[in-house]
Formats: sequence, C-alpha cells, structure tokens
Amino acid sequence: MNNGAATDMGKIESNSTGVAVESVPAKLSCTIMRGGTSKAVFLRDSDLPVGADDREQAILAIFGSPDRRQVDGLGGADPLTSKLAIIAPAGGFPDADTDVIYTFGQVGIQDANVDWHSLCGNITSAVGLYAVQDKLAEITAPLTRVCVYNTNLKRKLWVEVPVDGNGPVQVGDYAIPGVPGTGPKIMIDFLATAGAATGNLLPTGNAVDTLDVAGVGRIEATLLDIGNAHVFIRASDVGLKGTESAAEIDADEALRSRLEAIRASGAVRMGMLEDAGQSVAQTPATPILVMVSPPAGYASGTTGENVQADDMDLVARAMFMQQMHKTYPGTSTVCTGVAARVPGTLPYRFAREETREAASVRIGHPAGVIETETRISIENGAVEVRRATLGRTARRLIDGQVYLPPMK
Repeated sequence: MNNGAATDMGKIESNSTGVAVESVPAKLSCTIMRGGTSKAVFLRDSDLPVGADDREQAILAIFGSPDRRQVDGLGGADPLTSKLAIIAPAGGFPDADTDVIYTFGQVGIQDANVDWHSLCGNITSAVGLYAVQDKLAEITAPLTRVCVYNTNLKRKLWVEVPVDGNGPVQVGDYAIPGVPGTGPKIMIDFLATAGAATGNLLPTGNAVDTLDVAGVGRIEATLLDIGNAHVFIRASDVGLKGTESAAEIDADEALRSRLEAIRASGAVRMGMLEDAGQSVAQTPATPILVMVSPPAGYASGTTGENVQADDMDLVARAMFMQQMHKTYPGTSTVCTGVAARVPGTLPYRFAREETREAASVRIGHPAGVIETETRISIENGAVEVRRATLGRTARRLIDGQVYLPPMK
C-alpha cells in the first residue's frame, strides 16, 4: 500500500486541542459517498501523511473530532456518518487480480481516536462504485466485478457494480430500509472474510458459549466471525423484547453498560482483547454485539410504518460504538445470515425452520427488513461458508477539497 504523503501537506504540528494541523491551512482532495445506510469521507492514501500518528491526527482534524457535533469538520456527529475510506490503486500489489486497496476507519466523535480494527460492509459497496467511477477497475458491462483488498482484515472482497456503456448505471429499483429512494443493486461477496479477525468462523469451536460477565453474571452467547467478529445473545436474557427502538436502548445507560460488558467479555473469549475493561479504548467497534429474538411486528424507526413478522425470519438489534445501530450493519447482516445456518447457534434457534432451506435469510432490524444470501457446508463437524452476499445501493455525493484548520 502506498503510504507516501502528498507534497502540499507540509509539516504537521499540534494546536491547543491536541489535533495535528498545519501552521497554514492544508487541503486534500476528498469525496463523500453514501454506501448502504452509512456515509464516509473517501481520501486517497497518497494524499495523507506517512507517519501513523500524523496521519491519524490529520484525519481527526478533517472530521472535526473530538467534538460531539463535529461542527468544525466533515463528520456527521453519528457513528454511521463518521466513517473513513482510504483508497489506493492496486498497482504493484502482489495479487494481480486486485483492483483497489481499501482501509476502513471508524472515526471517534467525542474521543480523539480512529478504530482500524473493523470493516464496514455498507461502505464497501461505495468502494466498488468509487473504483469504477475513478477507473481503478477495468469496466465490463453489464456487471463489473471489483476485487477489493481490505487492509483491516487482510482479506479480499468482491463488489459487483452494474454498468452500461457510459459507466456505472445511475438508476435502479432496489430499495434499502433506512435510505430514501431506490438505486442500482450493488452486490458484495464477504466469503473470504470468514475467520479474518479471530482465525476461525467459530472462534471457540462452539455454537454457544457461556460468558461469565462482571456485573451481569453468566450469559449464553454465540461467537461467530465473518465480515466482522460478532457476539450474539438472546434479547430476553437482558430483559428486552427484541423489538425495541434505538431511542429506547440508547436512553437506558445502565442497560448500555451491561451490553458493553457482555461485548467486552466476548472479545476476551475470542482472543481479541486481554482486558475487558479496555474494550472501549482498544476496540470500540468490534466485535459487534447483536441481540436476537423470534419474528415479531413493530414500527419502523425511520418511517413509522409497520414491519410485519411474516416478512422476516428473525429479529435482531445491533450495538455499534456503544449505541444501538439505527438500521443494521452490512457485516452483521452477513454474519447473522451465516449464523442462522449453523445448527445450535442462537440465531439458528430463533430463525424460522423453513429458513434453513431458503436461499436468503430475512432479518428484522429497527428500520425494516434486510436480506442476505448465505450458504454453508458441514463436513466432519467443520463449518465452511460457501456463499455470503449482501445487496446495497451507493451514491457519490460530492467531490472537492477539505481544508485542515490552521494553528491557533
């Protein structure tokens, strides 16, 4: 990956907030894109400083962090819109099939940090579109299959982008709950990410583990790793119906503290963390905690419309960056879909029996229902993922220059 700094970045220094900026305003080319239900700032790797500390501080300045409103930067003051994609062309990369190299960053809002441990599936769809629009991948109609190497997980993803004679298709009828309107369907294949964070799809080898959580007690959990590592628990085990809204969950600080403790305990069991008390400081984004429950109806948190139990195979609510996700993460969609295929897991137990033979798993989330096509095989007790895909839409919102703040 090319880590060369752009020549116009100049010398990076620190201002009174601790954020690294130039003594005179520096500017970088940037793009803002929506991918699925998330939004990210796209930067070219070659435009950023070489040193890790200088690079991270420049990114924080671009986003306006730390500040809960991110009013002095491009961040959206929400975990779903405080995301970063660093892009590099694959020239010189050992694998000739790779088109683009992608690093994802979850940028802290009130905390001055960038979490580099996770992958955003929603933003991955925008990476595929970006690669086609910027001619980083060879265009083949009617579908261009972009091979993306993700540096966070050190794995490949394939993003299928509909194209015509003029480039990416602009109009489509694919709809996503939580996103207004429709667009062309972009498919992401997460097959190669199984076990990327922990070494195994089932990090402990078990369909269900019992966690002994400080301040909570013993609780059953399924630990599964594809897309991102996840901790699945029963919603009822933490006193929930499973159909609660993000506002209800986020308003209960004691509940969120218990959920974070469970997430941290799962991270320790999977070998992702040594000290559960350091979960927020060291790995705030992953593993993702998901609460599952049987199919049930509820009102969409974005439209107020009724979400019907008959339209889903199970209900899920995801905690992301210590808040409840207002829709559902792309990686969680795939991970939940795969978990629903593995006998004995909590998602498997809650999913409709007919789901086990269906091509897709339908997951009820706060804004509606999301589907994933997943398939596994089991030989001699070993689970192998055969298919793990997700459909998204994406759109380029703006291209321009972002200015770093001057020294005070």
